Amino acid sequence: MKFAIIKERKNPPDRRVVFSPETLAEARTQFPEAEFVVESSGIRVFPNEAYAQLGFEVTDDVSDADVMIGVKEVPIVHLLPNKKYFYFSHTIKKQPYNRKLLVAMLEKNIEMYDHETIVRENNMRLIGFGRYAGLVGAYNGFRALGIRDGLFNLPKVETLADLNAVKNELDKITIPNIKILLSGTGKVARGAKEILDHLGIKEISDALYLTSQFTEPAYCMVDVMEYSRRVDGKVGDKWEFYKDPTGYESNFMAYAKETDFFIAGHFYGNNAPYLFTREDAKQSDFRINLVADISCDIDGPVASTLRASTIADPFYGYNPKTEQEVAFDEKDAITIMAVDNLPCELPKDASEGFGSTFLEHVIPAFFNNDKKGVLKRAKITENGKLTKRFSYLQDYVDGKE
Repeated sequence: MKFAIIKERKNPPDRRVVFSPETLAEARTQFPEAEFVVESSGIRVFPNEAYAQLGFEVTDDVSDADVMIGVKEVPIVHLLPNKKYFYFSHTIKKQPYNRKLLVAMLEKNIEMYDHETIVRENNMRLIGFGRYAGLVGAYNGFRALGIRDGLFNLPKVETLADLNAVKNELDKITIPNIKILLSGTGKVARGAKEILDHLGIKEISDALYLTSQFTEPAYCMVDVMEYSRRVDGKVGDKWEFYKDPTGYESNFMAYAKETDFFIAGHFYGNNAPYLFTREDAKQSDFRINLVADISCDIDGPVASTLRASTIADPFYGYNPKTEQEVAFDEKDAITIMAVDNLPCELPKDASEGFGSTFLEHVIPAFFNNDKKGVLKRAKITENGKLTKRFSYLQDYVDGKE
């Protein structure tokens, strides 16, 4: 079986790749029956020569490969029929802007495997860039703090070589006495926690966070059962919440009254209560003045996130009284960092981490009869039709949603 590492063609350009040269060499060693080829690219974080030096063919034509492996959406005009594709298609939530892409894959008889749908039997994701989103998102939040308040001037992550360089820059700054709230417990939140811990910021319990003030910066990491509660007053259950959150309401204001800097690293599910609303943000005791919204759900659970920001222009302000966007450093505004492609700023580390997990969980499935069902669960399209697991997308494909 022949695998191709394809060129990224979506704009803005993405320098990430699923396999670094070294990880691809490891894949070749582990699976000598597999053949790997690399499509030539001038933007990839690892140059063509790095792959060629390890003995991989680098070519402009990968049409003879069976499996195409990329990161972002492949433009329709570049989709090759009758192939297997791996990339983030951004279709499984019925995103309107990519409906035509899914239709095209069906018409071209493509077997589509979305990186988001590569999951365990319990539907927990096996691979992703979440850790790097958390790392960069938290760093960007502190960068906004430093610039806005004239405290320090951290360089952009995209100008730094790797994660070690990022941490070296953090070693040069001093964080003021603020209270920081981090929501979530998954890969994104754990990535953000790495930054907080590297800065030496003290982690405290939610009980202490809600009742005390401190003489040094402190942070609290909260899960969904801390910032949500059952409407009927009974004790909540996280797994019950995940199945059906309609019987729950937000308990976030208790934290908003005690928080200066909020890092949103949670996953937000359909029908779950918003963390805070625009009305909440108008309250006189709403203390948050800086939000690093790594989750970045527009007009969603974090009411101040009006839009996604960009790597080039990462910050904007939200005026709670007018509910309008303003300058990020305007008086009484909430400063927002809501970049939605954060791992792109750390392409080398993100690619290396992603490739290691892809090699561990996905490549073996092609050679062991998919004994863990990884490919079967991940497959969205087959033989020009949606698979049973993704049949809920049929209305979306038909243009009825």
